[in-house]
Amino acid sequence: MAEKATIYKANLALSDVDRSVFSDFNLTVALHPSETIERMMVRILAFCFRAAENLTFTKGLSSMDEPDLWLKHDNGTILEWIEVGQPSPDRLKKASSQAQKVKVFSYGRGMDVWWKTNSAAIGALPKVEIHCFSPDELQQMVALVDKTMNLSVTITESIAYVSNATTAVTISLRELE
Repeated sequence: MAEKATIYKANLALSDVDRSVFSDFNLTVALHPSETIERMMVRILAFCFRAAENLTFTKGLSSMDEPDLWLKHDNGTILEWIEVGQPSPDRLKKASSQAQKVKVFSYGRGMDVWWKTNSAAIGALPKVEIHCFSPDELQQMVALVDKTMNLSVTITESIAYVSNATTAVTISLRELE
């Protein structure tokens, strides 16, 4: 019998000064059995950095045909295809054919090797932007994880200041070029 996803709730008070997005979001996030807590938190950070009215989590790891998040127009057009991790250039090429923009939020061990190996092929895809998080900073995010998370997130100059009632962490977003 297959393991079921673990459900987390994230209540976000988001202030994105960089994009003038100030809103509260109540997210339900499913942690796939094969997914790490760190990856789930990157998905939440990706949501924060791209927050918009029609931005939604997808089936993610449960579906090869969908990204981790996407931003769709009311008419169904995919405005942004958002991947988390280290996707293959072929996957990003396919995403580029379906969406107006493709954003990747990369993290974790092996990220440097992945980028060195794939940067030329990914760089040839004009719709694709690659962003990354520091593994050390992400590790601090684990302290914020709870089944129900009440998080305050302020983003300014591509730095997220994330806190709950007891802990505050700083996460920098860099663009890989």
